[in-house]
Amino acid sequence: MGTRKNQGQAVPFGPDAIWAPWRMAYLEEVFDEDHPDSEPDNQPGTTQKPSGSFLLDYWNQPERDREHHVLVRNDHGLIMLNKYPYSNGHLLVALGDARPSLTDYAPEQRAELWKLVDQAAALVERALEPQGMNIGVNQGRAGGAGVPSHLHVHVMPRWNGDTNFITTVGGIRVIPSALEMMYERFMKVVE
Repeated sequence: MGTRKNQGQAVPFGPDAIWAPWRMAYLEEVFDEDHPDSEPDNQPGTTQKPSGSFLLDYWNQPERDREHHVLVRNDHGLIMLNKYPYSNGHLLVALGDARPSLTDYAPEQRAELWKLVDQAAALVERALEPQGMNIGVNQGRAGGAGVPSHLHVHVMPRWNGDTNFITTVGGIRVIPSALEMMYERFMKVVE
């Protein structure tokens, strides 16, 4: 648990710091609803301003489904890999109509959302054969939603031992597969 110098500054090194340079892209993409002037620049090749919901942006860009790791898209919504997963193979399910809470959707829309959740759970079972699964909704910022303006469902495969000593000791999770490899694995079982 030491430090090392980086640009003249003492930087934690070892167990005190985990270097995750791929997270910078995420941090630069995050839209802060409390500071509307914080909108990130448009992605290369797009002319649309970000909506504040990457889910809505992805919904409006079907031509970029592979790049966005969208596995399934229908007339109502989509199933995609979570770019920053809590567990290997973590999926997000969302309707194309961005609303902040479950009860903001009409009963017919909620039914379509749950059909997509069923399909996502089946994809996880076929592609990964997990020993368990977590399925849940984080509604509102206080409820843990990272995108509180666009309700979505998390479908997370689980295995015995997928959280181990590193989670307890280091307070971090280890994701054992690259996102692109996981995308290819899922695409083999998408009907």
